[in-house]
Amino acid sequence: MFRQSKKRASSRKNFSVSESGDGVSGHLILGSTSASEKKLYDSIYASKLSFYDLPPQGEITLDQFEVWAIDRLKILLEIESCVSRNKNMKEIETIIKPHLQKSMPFNTDNLEAKKKDYYSHFILRLCFCRSQDLREKFVRAETMLFRLRFNMLTSQDQIKFVQSLNLPSLQFISEEEKEKLKVQLYQTISPQLQFQLNLHDESQREAYFKQEKFIKLPFEDVIELVGNRQVFLRGGYAYLPQFQQLNLLASEFSSKLTQDLIITQRNLPQLNEDDRLLPILQHLSSGYTISDFQPDEYSKEAGDITAKSVYSADISQHYPLCVQNLFRGLKENHHLRYNGRQQLSLFLKGIGLSADEAMKFWTDAFTNGGHITVDKFNKDYRYNFRHNYGLEGTRIKYKPWDCRIILSKPRPARGEYHGCPYRDWSVEKLSMDLSHMNLTKTQISAVLDSCQKTEYTIACTQVFEYTHGSASSRPSDDQTHIAHPNLYFERSRLLQNQQPRPAAQESSS
Repeated sequence: MFRQSKKRASSRKNFSVSESGDGVSGHLILGSTSASEKKLYDSIYASKLSFYDLPPQGEITLDQFEVWAIDRLKILLEIESCVSRNKNMKEIETIIKPHLQKSMPFNTDNLEAKKKDYYSHFILRLCFCRSQDLREKFVRAETMLFRLRFNMLTSQDQIKFVQSLNLPSLQFISEEEKEKLKVQLYQTISPQLQFQLNLHDESQREAYFKQEKFIKLPFEDVIELVGNRQVFLRGGYAYLPQFQQLNLLASEFSSKLTQDLIITQRNLPQLNEDDRLLPILQHLSSGYTISDFQPDEYSKEAGDITAKSVYSADISQHYPLCVQNLFRGLKENHHLRYNGRQQLSLFLKGIGLSADEAMKFWTDAFTNGGHITVDKFNKDYRYNFRHNYGLEGTRIKYKPWDCRIILSKPRPARGEYHGCPYRDWSVEKLSMDLSHMNLTKTQISAVLDSCQKTEYTIACTQVFEYTHGSASSRPSDDQTHIAHPNLYFERSRLLQNQQPRPAAQESSS
């Protein structure tokens, strides 16, 4: 088998091992970018955005293939989460913009950033073309991403991009035709100028109208705007103001991408013999949630996290529902079965409970009920908890379980408390617990709806936002999708620390 793999590898193009630009040696690169490739991306991204009309050229490494796709997938998953949580366009832009700046900057002249954007889009086409459900999901997320990025462009870049598309439907009317229909056009768009662009003064709206250009196109191209009476209709044509052109562009983008995905699906069998790409594509299209939470960032021992303080209201108020359930089972039974012990032990380790404090915590929790002696605990359980901290056995430093791992475990049987309440609990039990958390009937209904759609991490994120009120809606706060119990805890504590202290506390300190 090794010889066959070696033979297949040797038949492919050789990669050169070189030193990267940052001084780190050993990274596989493919030489300098060809002049034709540079010319391609310069022409494609002359206006910062692209409809991805042409396939990418050149070569990239397998590492780039996977990492670039994962970075884009994280952004698309975050967009999907925002839409499911009923965020408006402005809120979604506030949440997504930092992710774009960090992982996939597009408003730049950097060639590598352009290549990453272009390649990652086509790689995910290969992942999500396999079924109609996946195609629709991908088109929705990519279209929303296109809308967000278009809104982030300057007005000059927007005009430049529209001109680069050369779409027959994007034909502006003459000033003579605008003057002839100015009364009807102004009456149609005046409410939009007031409520969408916040132009409340009549003179402001009139001045804006004088500068605004209008696009004349068949009404069926913007049927959703016709239904909402946002465009003027005459002779089977709709007159679209320029500030509404994004609806047309998004419709064109969505329609074209849908057709391209169908074509990609037809050609997909040609990849079946490539043993390098198929595992990566299957891994990416499996639909699991990628968490940005890095436990190592929070593994430093926190001074206020001790065997006793983990029970305190100051700490326990930040626990997600799954951890609250584990503590409830531990208090009632003075014991947790293996999966429950692992889930809670690694969570506590992630929030800063040291190994010594963990031994105190678990010894007290198991022996206080009188069913387990200290000797029996040391004999049957102590090794397990020390092993989680890398103090026994292979001395691996295990990380806290994220939601993907928790959801991959068997559902809890009678007497077990591990798992995800949003997946494992009945509607009645979950509704009762959520009502005890002071969620309204409307909020509970929204959470249950996400659970019914098997969007359990979105349900947890919704609960976080509902229970943390206006604090979590401030633009400066992290509002990303929560896919890790420790991320829930850290964000909750961070919000508490950001809140101003009462004046009485400040004067006493």
